[in-house]
Amino acid sequence: MNFEKKSIGARIAHLRETKGLTTNRLANNCGLSQSFLRSVELGEKGITVENLALVCEALGITLKDFFDTPSEQTPIIEAEELKRMIERLNSQQKSALAAFLRTISQQ
Repeated sequence: MNFEKKSIGARIAHLRETKGLTTNRLANNCGLSQSFLRSVELGEKGITVENLALVCEALGITLKDFFDTPSEQTPIIEAEELKRMIERLNSQQKSALAAFLRTISQQ
């Protein structure tokens, strides 16, 4: 089981339901396929930062808002695991991650 995929997918599903949107409506609003979005919500597939940004925009929230959850729900990622995750990103994904980190560190 991939905890990161499941927690991000569960967060998308929770926010979608809170906004009263169906999976189909959210998928249409962000330009992703319904089957892909459903697979992400179920933790079967991962999602890129770029696609997550599209989902957040369709939900009317920022990436920072997406990741702002009560601390007891936020999983702690060890530095080595985080380093391995970053090393697997391509240069475009690394740039998107850096931009996201700059955004949340300015708060």
